[in-house]
Amino acid sequence: MRTKEGADEVSHWSGRDGYAVGEVAGFAGVTVRTLHHYDAIGLLVPSARSHAGHRRYSEADLDRLQQILFYRELGFPLEEVAALLDDPDTDPRAHLRRQHELLTARIEKLQKMAEAVEHAMEARKMGINLTPKERFEVFGDKDPDQYAEEAEARWGGTEAYAESQRRAATYTKEDWKRLQAEVDDWSERYAALVAAGAPATGEAAMDLAEEHRRHVSRWFFEVSYDMHRCFAEMYVSDERFTAYYDAMQPGLAAHLRDAITANAARHEA
Repeated sequence: MRTKEGADEVSHWSGRDGYAVGEVAGFAGVTVRTLHHYDAIGLLVPSARSHAGHRRYSEADLDRLQQILFYRELGFPLEEVAALLDDPDTDPRAHLRRQHELLTARIEKLQKMAEAVEHAMEARKMGINLTPKERFEVFGDKDPDQYAEEAEARWGGTEAYAESQRRAATYTKEDWKRLQAEVDDWSERYAALVAAGAPATGEAAMDLAEEHRRHVSRWFFEVSYDMHRCFAEMYVSDERFTAYYDAMQPGLAAHLRDAITANAARHEA
């Protein structure tokens, strides 16, 4: 139940004798209890009292409250705030300069934090937001993040990379399962083709090379035949890619390179 004093203090009363505590609380966005506490510890003692003994705050009191709230927002404990404000050698303008410097530093820090978060968001490995358990479930012993940092370093500024990030970020767990199933199916068929001794320039190999190009175009970004040739050279020049493809079937990386080259020539003829 509100007391008579409380009713008086929160009423809209201001003027020559100052502002009521409830009015000041409304101005500052703090509680009446907070202002009572500041008064009790001597941090902000109202300049006057009404005839009934209720607190009345002057313009100077409001200025001091603003200083208090600035420092509190910056994380200063009440004892330190009191020491800063009651230092007789400190010019009031010095407080404003100090607070401006502190706030500017805080803004810069928050901006850097925001940039770090944005970078982390952009750097999500192929946009795959799966739990560790789901990653193993979807990709088995393959690590979808294995070459993500290198890919960003090589192609991070390209539209193709940006497009792959946009698409991948929308994929669900089921989408990634379908993608991986396509990769596994293609790998089995290409490995069987190499094991059977089919030539890289034959129709079957070129068709699988075209399927490879379309798979990347469908799931990540549009792959031109020139770009596909670049990929093919990387499969034999980078020992990690060579190991990946040759693990399916010995010699598969070089075979695929030749099939991709032949397929590109076939379509550009």
